[in-house]
Amino acid sequence: MARHRRVTNLEEDKPELSISPLIDICFLLLIYFLVTTTIKQKERDNSMALPSAAPSEAQPDIQPFFIKVSSDGHIFANVGAAQELLDTEVQGAERTLPLLDQRLEIYAAAAKAGSNKPLVQVYVEAEAEQQRVSDVLNHLAKHDITTVTFTDLVAQDEQNK
Repeated sequence: MARHRRVTNLEEDKPELSISPLIDICFLLLIYFLVTTTIKQKERDNSMALPSAAPSEAQPDIQPFFIKVSSDGHIFANVGAAQELLDTEVQGAERTLPLLDQRLEIYAAAAKAGSNKPLVQVYVEAEAEQQRVSDVLNHLAKHDITTVTFTDLVAQDEQNK
């Protein structure tokens, strides 16, 4: 008599990969990064009213205040011959801008005295640091200036002609 061997199912002998420890590690890493991440409160709460894409027909009664952020990190007020440097103290990444504070305070008071909303136009050069733009926006929020327009110098020069 011939002996017949039963062929066992080879699929049952394969080892299984349990992914539950991997999921646990992913959740632990997620919790770790959520806990260790800090959120800067003053930069998160800037409520700026950016203009729509359509140009408005009504011209403001007060001239907009112009701020330029240059590629080397300097902040200027106005354009052309009346351009004024507003950051005189270089103290690293945490620079205070007392001249910008003074100019914005004067401008906001003048606009509110004339029953107008203060309007600020900001020009940022292509290579400027975004931290400097955040500094400017923080100072604008500090003085309750919420109407901000990001502009282009070419368009500004054409308007002045």
